[in-house]
Amino acid sequence: MKRLSILLLCLTLSTTASARDSFKVCWSIYVGWMPWAYGAEQGIVKKWADKYDIDIEVVQINDYIESINQYSAGEFDACTMTNMDALTIPAAGGIDSTALVVGDFSNGNDGIVLKGKESLAEIKGQSVNLVELSVSHYLLARGLESVGLSERDIQVVNTSDADMVAVYGTPDVTAVATWNPLLGEIMSMPDSHKVFDSSLIPGEIIDLLVVNTETLEQNPALGKALTGAWYEIMATMSGDDEAAEAAKTYMAQASGTDLSGYEAQLASTEMFYTPSAALSLTNSPTLVTTMQHVAEFSFEHGLLGEGAPDATFIGIETPAGVYGDSNNIKLRFNPAYMQMALDGSL
Repeated sequence: MKRLSILLLCLTLSTTASARDSFKVCWSIYVGWMPWAYGAEQGIVKKWADKYDIDIEVVQINDYIESINQYSAGEFDACTMTNMDALTIPAAGGIDSTALVVGDFSNGNDGIVLKGKESLAEIKGQSVNLVELSVSHYLLARGLESVGLSERDIQVVNTSDADMVAVYGTPDVTAVATWNPLLGEIMSMPDSHKVFDSSLIPGEIIDLLVVNTETLEQNPALGKALTGAWYEIMATMSGDDEAAEAAKTYMAQASGTDLSGYEAQLASTEMFYTPSAALSLTNSPTLVTTMQHVAEFSFEHGLLGEGAPDATFIGIETPAGVYGDSNNIKLRFNPAYMQMALDGSL
């Protein structure tokens, strides 16, 4: 698989970072990451990059997992991804990564849909199309657990997010786990029933901007510029004026929907429009517990690498403490730049 080959490449890469003035950031379509598209188009990212005498190129990647693979391979300095994928792809591949901006958590934006069935228990015996080993897979596992089932009771079919809607439209596919905007498109199709979603596991699927730790340490200007741009965008889109409507309309169209569709996605997203909201989650001991759940799921599915003896193999550093091996920290939740934004010191 392409993903495995990228991960093997990551194990052998020797990443060297030094102070420099040009950086690349990648993102993929998701309600909580559309602000980066707006920020790039409107020159907000450039404005903040200029403030620190650097250049930041913002690039859209159509396939979500591929965007993380490219970041892990060193082709990008930063990438949008979830907390689980940050652990299981770059961190598990030996790439020390930092969650620079904690943007939101999914509060219904990820879901399980059955065709012609109305309860999650009826998923038993079905094939479930999803992006294997992604947060959709994690959501499925948590959902199955809630009705006394396990993955032994279903069959997972690995499906690219780029193909998910088309695949669901075929007669043979009766169950999917996916995220918005794909989830919304699928739910608009006949006889589709959402039987479980992320609102039932609040705060567990967290959306991040992740930066290579060594790059960030040697180039703090990158962290300041990205964080400053993010909260300027948040201030605009969270308003109730014409500027907010224009910003959200742009994000909607860029993600293939309209303003009402995008606002529906926002309604099932716990956006952290202010640094204080993001810091509340980041600094909480609950984050350690969440990452323990994620690490345990990841270990059970062989996602922490062949050499991982248990779920604690990779150290995950948070302000409230470290989960896992403190001598092998590869994923860090660093509140420093969000704190600077709160303090007005960017």
